[in-house]
Amino acid sequence: MISSLAHSTRLSSVPQDPADFPRLVSHKLSYYTPVVNKQRPVKRRVKQWSEETSARLRDCFETTDWEALCSPHGSDIDSMTDCITDYINFCVENTVPSKWVRCFPNNKPWVTSEIKALLNEKKRVFKSGDKEELRRVQRELRLRIRKGKDSYRRKLEERLEQNNARDVWRGLQTIAGHGKGVGRNPVSGDKDWADELNLFFNRFDSVPPPSLTPPDPYSHLPWRAPPSPAPPLLSPTPFTPSTPNRHPLTSSQLNTSTPPPQSSSSPLSITDDHVSSQLKKIKARKAPGPDGISPRLLKDCADQLCGVVRRLFNLSLSLEKVPALWKTSCVVPVPKTPRPKEPNHFRPVALTSHLMKTMERIILRHLRLLVGTQLDPLQFAYQPGIGVEDAVIYLLHRSLLHLEDSRSAVRVMFFDFSSAFNTIQPSLLRVKMERVGVDQHLAAWTTDYLTNRPQFVKLQHCVSDVVLCSTGAPQGTVLSPFLFTLYTSDFTHNTAHCHIQKFSDDTAVVGRVSEGDDLEYRTIIRDFVSWCELNQLQLNTSKTKEMIVNYQRKTSHFTPVNIQGSDIEVVRSYRFLGVHLNNKLDWTDNTHALYKKGQSRLHLLRRLRSFGVCRALLRTFYDSVVASAILYAVVCWRGSSTDRDRSRLNRLIRRASSVLDCPLDSTVVEKFF
Repeated sequence: MISSLAHSTRLSSVPQDPADFPRLVSHKLSYYTPVVNKQRPVKRRVKQWSEETSARLRDCFETTDWEALCSPHGSDIDSMTDCITDYINFCVENTVPSKWVRCFPNNKPWVTSEIKALLNEKKRVFKSGDKEELRRVQRELRLRIRKGKDSYRRKLEERLEQNNARDVWRGLQTIAGHGKGVGRNPVSGDKDWADELNLFFNRFDSVPPPSLTPPDPYSHLPWRAPPSPAPPLLSPTPFTPSTPNRHPLTSSQLNTSTPPPQSSSSPLSITDDHVSSQLKKIKARKAPGPDGISPRLLKDCADQLCGVVRRLFNLSLSLEKVPALWKTSCVVPVPKTPRPKEPNHFRPVALTSHLMKTMERIILRHLRLLVGTQLDPLQFAYQPGIGVEDAVIYLLHRSLLHLEDSRSAVRVMFFDFSSAFNTIQPSLLRVKMERVGVDQHLAAWTTDYLTNRPQFVKLQHCVSDVVLCSTGAPQGTVLSPFLFTLYTSDFTHNTAHCHIQKFSDDTAVVGRVSEGDDLEYRTIIRDFVSWCELNQLQLNTSKTKEMIVNYQRKTSHFTPVNIQGSDIEVVRSYRFLGVHLNNKLDWTDNTHALYKKGQSRLHLLRRLRSFGVCRALLRTFYDSVVASAILYAVVCWRGSSTDRDRSRLNRLIRRASSVLDCPLDSTVVEKFF
């Protein structure tokens, strides 16, 4: 209780009113004020979508003469995009009715108007001092709340029968209190705070060089031939050495007047079928972008809008230019910590136009087919059929192979970047895209997409001024992860004694140290740091850690690695992709973390049971929240965990079984253990 009081209140100065002193002295209590401020009801304007309004919009767009809207603008992609956007929003405004609703942020969904009236009555009676009337109002209030909860529970059960998974999951989260912490509530503040955040998110921006051919940032490194294909994830035979790949274009090739070699790929041409199929996959409940076009409109009217949208897409590709409206990003700061105070405590998530995201999906599919085989084979992120478990298993597999020699130890360097996506240089990215065979027009279109991007920050009650960004890729877009993968694909290293593997921006170098010889390990780290500096990727040396695994009886001294003037800290354990690894390569630390997280999730499950939720909903919540936490990355540790570790997790599952009142041991424990 004292801990809860400390987190929910703060000590304030003694009130100045003398009438309050006897109360404070008699109770011998400090004067506290709540940390969480009361939130007033907010009025919001919502659209009332229905099948009838969607049908009317389809008829409207079916009879629209799009040629008359597009032809006056010629090749001006910006004015044409603005005209089409304004027309679509005009049709929606005059077709779909809207209403104003009052939202009460602090109210639970089962709090009705009758309950609110009783709460106000309770306050009035409490001030009057009538104890009998207060007891009567309290009894009636408890009865009304119980009926409201029962009604809400029945509503959830009905939605479960209707397979409305979204509303059911949201209701379960509300009841259990799951997800109420970091990043759930909009960030508040004034315009000065919004401007400060916007400038902080754009702190890596730099003016692009005036020359058409960017300078070669790799001229001083010893480039060699491409590597051989990566070994399989689990191979019983020893690995054959392969040569590291660090061979971008030379400065002479970039600065000559001759054009670069032509790509063998045909230019991308978008059809109506491409656009229509992608529009129909849009999630209708997503928030609209800065252009104001509702995703539900695009989904319901995909066949009617695919023609004009296809025209805009192809015109954008032919002009190698992205409309400014589509490049505009509405950045929503998402807190990383429970009580953020500094700009670096927020993660910038960009809301962009859904039409732009549709075009990005079409281009992403084209790029995957074009350059998929030339990407880093040890990049485990954003690859179909490959995930976190594969990256962890590969790291452990290579480490254990190195440790088969009793005279060897393993050193693992876990690198940490500072805002990796925000430091991509469009000019360098264009060179790398053309080098792997991307069409010059598409590479130029991508460069235009990343330069001169209007960006503003939106808080709860205000927005910041607009700034132009020409560095990095906005987080939350479709192309950004793939572009970062392509940007970092030209640095690979995979030999029998050392390799570098990546999962998006999480990079690890694993090296074998035999009889104190760690030359290759240090060389690859030095070259990787130099490569990061030349590509303007900033390393966070304070968060970069090293872990040493040494099973030798005679302890050896390992000289610490120095990066950018700082000795890297050697840690006993490290959390890699959500899995806790230690220098013994056992699962004690990971089991402790899973057990601790599972205990907190069981508390949420008990809250649901006390609410009276049916067993089917309890099982749904257990599988989604509790079991997913206890069995995270189970394929990595299930085969080598100890009996003690398994018994701890089995204890949690048995407790969950008692809460659900159904056997889980036969369906979960035996399956995985």
